[in-house]
Amino acid sequence: MSRLTDLLRQLRSADPQLGADLEKEITALTKRRSFGLVFERHQPEAVELPGQPIRRGSKVRVLPPRGEIAKRNSRLWRVESFTFDETGAQLAQLVENVTDEPERQTASLDDLVVVAEFDDKIFPGLVETGRVEHGGDKPFHTVINAENYHALEMLTYTHRGKVDAIYIDPPYNTGARDWKYNNDYVEGDDDYRHSKWLAFMERRLVIARELLNPEDSVLIATIDEKEVLRLGLLLDQLFPESDKQLVTIVTNHAGSIRSGRFTRVEEYAFVLFLGAAVAGNWSRNMLSSDRVEGKSKRQDPTVWFSATRTGGAAALRANRQSPVLFYPVHRERETGRFHSVGEPIPRGVDRSTHQPPEGTDAIWPLASDGSEQTWQVSGPKLAEYFSTGHARFGTVNRATGLPTVMYLRQGTIEKLQRGEYREAGRADDGSIIFDFGDVAIDRHPPTSVWYQQGHFARDYGTQLLSRVLGGRPFPFPKSLYAVEDTLRFFVKDKPNAVVLDFFSGSGTTAHAVMRLNKQDGGSRQCISVTNNEVGADEQKGLRQQGFRPGDPEWEQWGICDYITKPRIRAAITGRTPDGEPIKGDYKFTDESPMADGFEENAAFLTLTYESPLSVRHNRAFERIAPMLWMRAGSTGRIINDLDDRGWDVSEVYAVLENIDNAEAFFSAMRDAEDVRTVFVITDDDAAFQMVCRELPSELDMVRLYESYLQNFEINQGRAI
Repeated sequence: MSRLTDLLRQLRSADPQLGADLEKEITALTKRRSFGLVFERHQPEAVELPGQPIRRGSKVRVLPPRGEIAKRNSRLWRVESFTFDETGAQLAQLVENVTDEPERQTASLDDLVVVAEFDDKIFPGLVETGRVEHGGDKPFHTVINAENYHALEMLTYTHRGKVDAIYIDPPYNTGARDWKYNNDYVEGDDDYRHSKWLAFMERRLVIARELLNPEDSVLIATIDEKEVLRLGLLLDQLFPESDKQLVTIVTNHAGSIRSGRFTRVEEYAFVLFLGAAVAGNWSRNMLSSDRVEGKSKRQDPTVWFSATRTGGAAALRANRQSPVLFYPVHRERETGRFHSVGEPIPRGVDRSTHQPPEGTDAIWPLASDGSEQTWQVSGPKLAEYFSTGHARFGTVNRATGLPTVMYLRQGTIEKLQRGEYREAGRADDGSIIFDFGDVAIDRHPPTSVWYQQGHFARDYGTQLLSRVLGGRPFPFPKSLYAVEDTLRFFVKDKPNAVVLDFFSGSGTTAHAVMRLNKQDGGSRQCISVTNNEVGADEQKGLRQQGFRPGDPEWEQWGICDYITKPRIRAAITGRTPDGEPIKGDYKFTDESPMADGFEENAAFLTLTYESPLSVRHNRAFERIAPMLWMRAGSTGRIINDLDDRGWDVSEVYAVLENIDNAEAFFSAMRDAEDVRTVFVITDDDAAFQMVCRELPSELDMVRLYESYLQNFEINQGRAI
């Protein structure tokens, strides 16, 4: 029901005539012509917070008895006081959260869950629940377990105006119990389904707008045909200063068949350009698929060429008198690396008589139809090319099931020597990675329609995720390479970009950012926000077993704990949640075994709700500490404890509480060349100014807890 309908019902119960008169006037108003996007702004959402301590004054709901699956009562209550029953169990005395004639009742604390409404002020904190460190001093990716509206509120303190790209894949509002509004699934026959979705999206986008860098950033939102028109209008209203485009992405070449209608093969991505943001060129024509058997055909034909000679009678083995160009190349079966070249095989001798070294496969110069060709260069020369990184293994030859051999022509090697082409590094097999810089060729301006095999959601979303997670199911994950390609256009030239996804689901966006970092050595970081919601089908079974949200038996199946965090950990370590090496290779753009993992760091955090009094009196520092770390760049260790000194200095930020010990702090700061942010805990403005004067002016000086409290005392009514 809309908020207006609820209010009319309440009014009619109190004054039937006034309620009827007001309803008549509202009906007349709704018949007038309106311009722009018009929808019901429904009553503020509320989120249940299982595990949150129940205190006097807490807003709560009473849960149904364990084992029941009936829909819960949505009435809200406030805790007035606590008592004990005859067994010593603690009880809460409750009063209904209404102004007129509130009811009262007593309930066990075990049957209560704390509720936060979205027009309530919140004072957030974070608790770290784990981390993966495999990237040295690189910044950490963060995964935040939270209701995304409140997580966005938290990020206004840590990342206001700092985000380079937001990528979101919000609920598509299909009516298939794929999202909740105000704790209830929105069904397909709900008359207010579309306006609830718009109210839900608007509240979050209003806050997200504050996080984007207004000088140069993008917001990318994917959607399908059910809400594409409404989302476009909403984005127009919320971001009038932006330039907007709609990209069509083929995600399912087989299509979703609609009886008597067009088969749907595509989804859409709205791209909003803020400030100086541009979509960079790329070496691929996004409109025409250039994929073969899931492998990438790099569009740099002047660099890597097939070492097999083809294209005429002179290339055939049978037509050459000398056997010097027909020989085996031995590849290690286990590592995929070059081993050696064998002796040439004379004409007329069957190649199957050759016995490769143990543990290797013999690769021959064969055409795709299996006919025997010859190599471009002699065996010793090709072995030299492998040793210098001028040769590598390429895509699989259909005739043999083994890789082809690729090499650099002499002209390319000379350009490397002259500096016309630059070497960016070495791949795992020792072959050269090129940095073409301004001399790159075949650079394509991006098109607004994409057709790439790598964007197909079944193959590179569902099946890829299943390999990463060892078979754990997740409905409709995005193709990893579709997200990677989308972000590349905007962060390719920003190696330290901050990317945010507040509908992160399985964690595809963070996975894609790690892929981009591997390709160019970047230090981009991704902030992923998801809740720990359990799927609708699983919920029923868990309730029948007597479990509730907040119970370990329930929480272990939530999205964040069961899918998102394990995926990020697995992607970095190269091992499934069961500890097995991930099978298969990454494809497209660069190719490497998934078991190699990434040189990245990640921290897992859960949002908490703090008392402003505890914050002001410095009793919540441990839970505010991760927010300070994030604000300072999510690098290195978190300063969780100031010990007896009353100060600490980490890799990139510092915290001072004990002003009396400031001289020792200043001394430590003189050697802290990489520190960029300093937090000073004091209520004394004069003391804060004194600290500012003693430290370099280029530091970001932040006064706690004044800055924190002021940030979250902003009127939450902006949620609309």
